[in-house]
Amino acid sequence: MKTVILNGARNEDRWNAVISRLLVEEISSLGHSTDLLTLEGIRIAPCTGCFGCWVKTPGMCVKDDAGRDIAKSALLCDLLVFLTPVTFGGYSSELKKAVDRLIPLLSPFFVKIGREIHHKPRYPRYPPILGVGLMPVPDQEKERIFRTLVERNAVNYHSPFHEAVAIVAGQEETLRATLRAVVARCRGS
Repeated sequence: MKTVILNGARNEDRWNAVISRLLVEEISSLGHSTDLLTLEGIRIAPCTGCFGCWVKTPGMCVKDDAGRDIAKSALLCDLLVFLTPVTFGGYSSELKKAVDRLIPLLSPFFVKIGREIHHKPRYPRYPPILGVGLMPVPDQEKERIFRTLVERNAVNYHSPFHEAVAIVAGQEETLRATLRAVVARCRGS
């Protein structure tokens, strides 16, 4: 099984480095291979909303940069992890840019999911999503917003399931337990 971690933190963030290492080690101990993509060091153009990925080059962004490879990796993995400092309840700008560039993985046509309208899936299989939000101090409102954002992205990307955890320093065991539960669920799905 393969896990892709999209790391939206800045390289100088020491706590993120600790959590990145913890994720890679724990995922490896559970039998997954891991691709850790530190987005700050990867040139990704922002999505311009041009719809070229739906009309001109279906399934692929018209911008020929690393965003294409990230989207492909995100689609072909068994678990997709969003690792990010929680910024006003949301993703870092680097992770947001990468998540926006996943839109070519969806069809331009629509489908009703529950009582909502979403884009149809373009492919038969999408990975589960685990959102890991890093916070300097506990903040219930920011954590709620972060969990909702991960949930909405998972619905939009037709993930079979998702989980989100927002942690502060000292809650590494909470992250380990969540990760073990998610990997176990991946094996069962």
